[in-house]
Amino acid sequence: MKFILLFLASVSLSAFADQDADFLAARDAYRAGNQAKLAQLAKPLKNHPLEIYLSYYQLKLNLDATPAEPVLAFLARPEDSPLIDAMRSEWLKVLGRQHRWELFNLVYPRLLNEDAAVSCYAMQAHPDHALPTAEVQALWLTGKSQPDSCGDVFNAAFASGILTESDAWQRFRLSLEAGNVSLARDINERLGEAHQVTPDQISRAANDADRYLSKAHLDKENEGERMVALFALQRLAKQSPDLALAKWKPLAAFFTVPELQYFYATLGYEAARQQDPRAMQWYKLAGAQALSDAQLAWRTRAALRQLDWAEVLRSVQAMGAEQRLDPAWRYWQARALQTMGKPNEAMKLFAPLSDEFNFYGQLANAELSGVPSLTAIKPRFEPSKSELDSLAKSIGAQRTLALYRLDMRVDARLEWIWLLRNFNDQELLTASEFAKRNEMFDRAIGAAEKTVFTHDFSLRYMAPYRDALKEHIVENGLEEAWVFGLMRQESRFATSARSPVGAAGLMQIMPSTARWVAKQLGLKSYRDHLIAQLDTNLKLGTFYMKNVLNSAGASPVMATAAYNAGPGRARKWRGEQDLEGAIYAETIPFDETRDYVKKVMSNTHYYAKQFGAPTRSLKDRMGVIAGKTVENQRAIPDEK
Repeated sequence: MKFILLFLASVSLSAFADQDADFLAARDAYRAGNQAKLAQLAKPLKNHPLEIYLSYYQLKLNLDATPAEPVLAFLARPEDSPLIDAMRSEWLKVLGRQHRWELFNLVYPRLLNEDAAVSCYAMQAHPDHALPTAEVQALWLTGKSQPDSCGDVFNAAFASGILTESDAWQRFRLSLEAGNVSLARDINERLGEAHQVTPDQISRAANDADRYLSKAHLDKENEGERMVALFALQRLAKQSPDLALAKWKPLAAFFTVPELQYFYATLGYEAARQQDPRAMQWYKLAGAQALSDAQLAWRTRAALRQLDWAEVLRSVQAMGAEQRLDPAWRYWQARALQTMGKPNEAMKLFAPLSDEFNFYGQLANAELSGVPSLTAIKPRFEPSKSELDSLAKSIGAQRTLALYRLDMRVDARLEWIWLLRNFNDQELLTASEFAKRNEMFDRAIGAAEKTVFTHDFSLRYMAPYRDALKEHIVENGLEEAWVFGLMRQESRFATSARSPVGAAGLMQIMPSTARWVAKQLGLKSYRDHLIAQLDTNLKLGTFYMKNVLNSAGASPVMATAAYNAGPGRARKWRGEQDLEGAIYAETIPFDETRDYVKKVMSNTHYYAKQFGAPTRSLKDRMGVIAGKTVENQRAIPDEK
């Protein structure tokens, strides 16, 4: 990547670049645990912007046996870097394991980013103090496993009565609901006779729920056995509600009324996620059963699929105050009120929501008969040369540039976030402009998105590579705004972006899809290593976008879902009859794809305005998704 040099340091950036190979070799020595080689390679790099990383590596390699003095000296360094707080956290865990409480209490107050492991050591650091009840219960009452450091805290909490067998039973249920079988086995040991089961029962229910239920002999006196059976039924319901129902019927008589309702709440939830029209029927059979946030969300979505606006309203109103604040539920509650003839109440929700720069804010704006206008926002902020120079001279900015140059993208992101953490709007936009000029487009967008009052949409929705894309967009007959909306969500314009599953480049194309597209285009010279090359990536990606759009009946909403999750799934998620595009998006079963579609379409709306396209509301852009009776799509790969 070509960097525009915006700062002058005591040593030129090109001089540092000459040392990059040495730095990477030192990092490799750290990863290999070779302390001697790391120390040797670090010596000539003392003036490098990333020297703090080498010091961190050296301490981290043998932190358990390192004397306090060098660690304290590192923590006292004047540099503002996330590595210092990371070292503080790591050392606190060492001090906690070694019960060096005096030193722990000296270091702990300056920790900024605390995790559960450190929190549990902090509770042990004052053995004469009472455990904080609320904090202990917050750590305990979850289906997630907690760090080893919490074990002594939990034992002390049970001994003192802060935690009881009732709490153990509740965590046992939560662990099974989360599918955390190993935790359930551990908690089982704390249960009394009325709740306890054998570890083997839990394992068998997890490994083969169908077989376990076929052989189950439930005891009306053992609540634990019934909970494990409900766990097995939940696993079957994930596969198919009908499988769970078939196993449920001969066992139903063994369960209490609350347990019957618990089962139907689970069945309704899993059915809603599978877009089974019976979901609402089972939710209603759950009666007074308290529903989790996820179950309430999917009850609302199931009602949306059926256009049951009264049930949409009831479901949203049953949510807790915090969940109801989510833009999604404010919007759908307002739509329900509007549809049910309560426009004034609906407007009270639409009006403040329409001021938010998100998918639901844009939809709410459409309900107010307005169209979001970027020109209505204050003109773009222009940082001064002195502001840019000042930022460029900061060691945090220099480290971010150096890490980018070395393709250490995770570290670069952490450094950048740390640098920006206390910035005001003007400083954030200066940082965004700095990142843009240095072609760190993802960092530029991230900084611009953080502003609260002063916004610059030319930075938040920047459009690099526009000239390179024009030919491919025209060739495939695509809307430029949609291409940029999708690309921004896929890679934020980072050419070297690569996902954990292998998707690569600006358009995050999977290797298998790239080969398929290359074959369709007759690119006989295509090889896998070309997937991230700029023009090749754009050529392959735009051709694939055209194909998924064709497969989706020209609906960019369904095509966006297809680009992320595959055309087959996108078609499967349609309604039996025509469905409003926003409802289609809201009821996509995959969390990642649901969020992806909303963000791509929101991006597209803003890009269309930036590119001078005809005014059009997001609701209109989302359109209507044709029902499953329309079926004339040709087969294309189910991954991008």
